[in-house]
Amino acid sequence: MAGYFTTDRWAIRHTTLTFHDVLRDDRDVTVEVAVRRDRQMQAMAEMIELPVAILSHGNTVRNTEYSFLTNVFASRGYLVVSIQHDLDTDAPMVTKVGEEYVGRRMQYNRGVFNIMYAIDELKKLYPNANYRALTLIGHSNGGDISMFFARQHPDLVKKVVTLDNLRVPFITDSKIKILSFRSRDPVFKADPGVVPDDETCARLGIRVVRTEFQHNDLSDRGPDSAKSSIQAGVEQFLDEDAGESPPTMPLLAASASSQDKDKSAAPDTK
Repeated sequence: MAGYFTTDRWAIRHTTLTFHDVLRDDRDVTVEVAVRRDRQMQAMAEMIELPVAILSHGNTVRNTEYSFLTNVFASRGYLVVSIQHDLDTDAPMVTKVGEEYVGRRMQYNRGVFNIMYAIDELKKLYPNANYRALTLIGHSNGGDISMFFARQHPDLVKKVVTLDNLRVPFITDSKIKILSFRSRDPVFKADPGVVPDDETCARLGIRVVRTEFQHNDLSDRGPDSAKSSIQAGVEQFLDEDAGESPPTMPLLAASASSQDKDKSAAPDTK
């Protein structure tokens, strides 16, 4: 295991860790962990148990490009884990029309393995966290990984927040709370049956937020208006859950340097 950490000015500690999965040919699983220092100290003193949020990135987007979301959850006392699912050595993701999940099941299975492996390793470093009631967050392909994980392990998941997932249908047969932001992007359209109809959503309490933003706006690369709107929607979603408390510190925007870097990065490709 390798790692390093930084602390931002609002005392949210950011730690980057790389684990090596010996059962998968020493595959690197890199995670960025964000947690408020005061909450971490309380957990270490066994005063509280940290809620856990797992974030999965979109295709061609890095796990570190969702600071506008990790800051929301970390500021509320979550242990936020952003997993890098794709490696440079992985084969490119392809689309196979007519196949289940357009041929993406391999990527989804790998994502589930990554999440479960990361949890097993993090239990050793952050033992006073609740890994039995996860909040899953994901953009595009990462949203599909999140929904696929919830389908495979509904007993471990409490909430799912997706940003324009396109392939894996929402889970509708459990008590998992779901919030999904949808883009208004003509290129990125959800497959039939992924998003339930309005009547089903109303009956099951699934919240679908239809935005004016493009698919690739739903990360740190997007405009401030998109990030602020999503932050507000997430805050409201969390506030409505019993036992949640409002944030006690300001939210952080993505740094200017990271925004400049993101503008030159390759776009998501569904």
